[in-house]
Amino acid sequence: MSLLDKHAIIERNATLLLVGSLLVVTIGGIVEIAPLFYLQNTIEKAEGMRPYSPLELAGRNIYVREGCYVCHSQMIRPFRDEVERYGHYSLAAESMYDHPFQWGSKRTGPDLARVGDRYSNEWHAQHLIEPRAVVPESIMPSYAFLKTTPLDVGNMASHLKANAAVAVPYTQEMIDNAGADLRAQADPNADTSGLEARYPKAKVGDFDGDPQQLTEMDALIAYLQMLGTLVDFKTYVETGADR
Repeated sequence: MSLLDKHAIIERNATLLLVGSLLVVTIGGIVEIAPLFYLQNTIEKAEGMRPYSPLELAGRNIYVREGCYVCHSQMIRPFRDEVERYGHYSLAAESMYDHPFQWGSKRTGPDLARVGDRYSNEWHAQHLIEPRAVVPESIMPSYAFLKTTPLDVGNMASHLKANAAVAVPYTQEMIDNAGADLRAQADPNADTSGLEARYPKAKVGDFDGDPQQLTEMDALIAYLQMLGTLVDFKTYVETGADR
């Protein structure tokens, strides 16, 4: 009996076809899954990564709420054209505390994975108020209302505690100081020594240009200004997990 005849028998017998399909899927699954049990960590840790500060986390919530991810990805792929335009390709570790992550390839606007520190707070505020004032060809809508909308602090401690329940390493100290840290980060006159100790490289200052009130624009700009700034790629050394 030829191989073609044997193949025809399997195709015509529903039971044999089902068993064969299950066997192939089982073998393929084992080959893909089994190695993971022998790895200490499937995500390479990158020095400098930390959880979001309370103000950054509030800004990220606004970013998601307003659907910014619909036009802006946060995932630089390891292609020459992307690396030359946006910077070092994205590491999995940079999204390890994101719930949900902001990956994607939809770029009506530019990728924002490395936007932190590229522009001043004033630029970001003006861009959100009237995008075409700084980028004439922009089709982004105005988000001027963010500057007049007070930030609803709510119970930020509970928000951090909820993230800690899904393995974000917020300590009890971070949770206890959540409200104070949130306000201090947007107050250039506040004592931020505790904040900076808990959240290294946190950007501190009056983000929206109005020091009289804490607004949603303060939070959103604080979030944007930290994106891509935590890992120092001048000293970053690739390992086998990246190749």
